[in-house]
Amino acid sequence: METTLEVLTTGGRRREGNRQWPDEVKARIVSESLRPGATVNEVAGRYGLKANHLSSWRTLARQGKLVLPEPEDAVEFAAMVIDTPLPEPPTVKAATRPEIVVGPVTIRLEEGASASRIASIGRALAAAT
Repeated sequence: METTLEVLTTGGRRREGNRQWPDEVKARIVSESLRPGATVNEVAGRYGLKANHLSSWRTLARQGKLVLPEPEDAVEFAAMVIDTPLPEPPTVKAATRPEIVVGPVTIRLEEGASASRIASIGRALAAAT
């Protein structure tokens, strides 16, 4: 990757520390600082900037006030698959009414019949057959 460094002069009217950076140069420097593995301090140092100055340019870029150039590297996108949730299967209410079936006869007991009630009916049926 080719790297160029532009030196901007102040024209003698300003203090030595204040430079006017063209928006294109700012955008290129900000773009470089956003690459994976790059740090603000490292990039700012390469251009003779203070890190907080570069950070303020990054803020301008986030706010849309500084337009960044197209990235040099190919941008890759990952496919995103969204599954719609399956509808809940209808819940089947468990039969709470016990049934006693003896041949062709079905005896349906009331809901919540006690064990002793069911046992007494079972004994009566056993005695009858």
